[in-house]
Order: sequence, then C-alpha cells, then structure tokens
Amino acid sequence: MKTAAAPPTDQAIYERMVSAILDHQLPPGTKLVEDRLAAAFGVSRTRIRPVLVRLANEKVVTLTPNRGASIAEPSEQEAHEVFEVRRMIEPLLVERFIAQATAAQIQALKACIRDEEAARKAGDMRRAIRLSGDFHLQIAEHAGHQTLGGILRELVSRTSLILMAYSTPHAQVREDATACGCQEHRALLAAIQLRDGKEAARLMREHLERLESQLSFTSTPEAAPDLLELFGS
Repeated sequence: MKTAAAPPTDQAIYERMVSAILDHQLPPGTKLVEDRLAAAFGVSRTRIRPVLVRLANEKVVTLTPNRGASIAEPSEQEAHEVFEVRRMIEPLLVERFIAQATAAQIQALKACIRDEEAARKAGDMRRAIRLSGDFHLQIAEHAGHQTLGGILRELVSRTSLILMAYSTPHAQVREDATACGCQEHRALLAAIQLRDGKEAARLMREHLERLESQLSFTSTPEAAPDLLELFGS
C-alpha cells in the first residue's frame, strides 16, 4: 500500500508559483483564487495566504480588498523603471562575478546558453525564457553581493510579467523580444571568459537596453490558465 505524499511546504508552494510566472504560465491579471490553489496543492487556504502575501511583497501579485489576489499587471512606467534599475545593478554584478568566478561557474553559464539555444530550436519558448532569466540569476548568485542578488531575483520575476504583458504580438518578433537573445549572452560570456569586467558591464547594459526597446505597449492579454490543472498533481 502506497503512503500518501506529504503536502508541500510553504516554500515549495512559493517556488512552484514563481516558476510558473517565470515560465510564462501565469499571465498578468490572472486571478489567484485561494480555494483553487488550496485544492491544487492539497493544503488549506490558510497555507496559501502567506505565500500570496510574500509574492505581493515582491510586487508580482496584487492583493485587493474584497477582490482577492491576482498576478500583477505592470504599468508602462513600471516596465521602464524595472529595466532602469536592472541597468544600474547588473553591470556591477557582472563585474563582481568576473572578479571571483570559478571556472565551473563560468562553464555553468555556458551550459545555460546551450540549453536556451536548444529550447529555442525546439520551439519551447517558455523554457528558453526561463533559461535566459537563469543566466542573469547565476551571475548574481555568484557575484558575492547578497543584497543586490536578492533585488535582482525580484526584478527578474517582474521582468517576466512585463515581457508577457508587452512583448510584440508578432510571433518571430515576440520570440526575439522575450528570449533575451542568445547571441548577446554569448558575447557577454566571451567577455567574462576574458575576465574583462568593463566590457562585460558595457555589454550587459546594452543587452538590457535592447530588451526594453523591443517592448510594445499595445499587446493583447493572454488567456488565464486553470489553476487546478496547472498546479494539481
């Protein structure tokens, strides 16, 4: 007789929801009905609420009195502000990464780019988008700056919402806009391998500028998913 699986921890619920956001499975505006989430994760509503509050504190969920929770819908101004802040901190993070990165950590970036290229070739854009974000997060994780690394983790989640809301509708352009181009990541990797911090910082800044420049503020909203189907076992 099989033993019933233990219910997920609050951290596990949080991580699955963040993963769904980064994988573009929860479009902006999606209503997060507590009963549906509780049923999907096999826990009580009281276990769901602290997770939603945590996500709200990170600006990826909006909590509205008498209306409940929903995935945040970033404004045009917020979109520009997120990229502005990323341009402030990521050049510094990549310079710090270069100053102390091990060969194994640089190889991990190379593997991330390779996996992203494979996902793009296979047409799996959700995975490609997730891997492109992971590339930036790996640099932050090993840059030796916990405060800025924590800020960037929040900003990457918010960037994913911005890309879902404002990427150009045309399929090919949308792919280029949302996938944080592999070629630019490869150029960054080349500068990192040469331990050229100034060049890597310049490339990082230009990379983020290009990504922001491809946003279109007239995109059509995507259909909301079924929460039970998305998160259920």
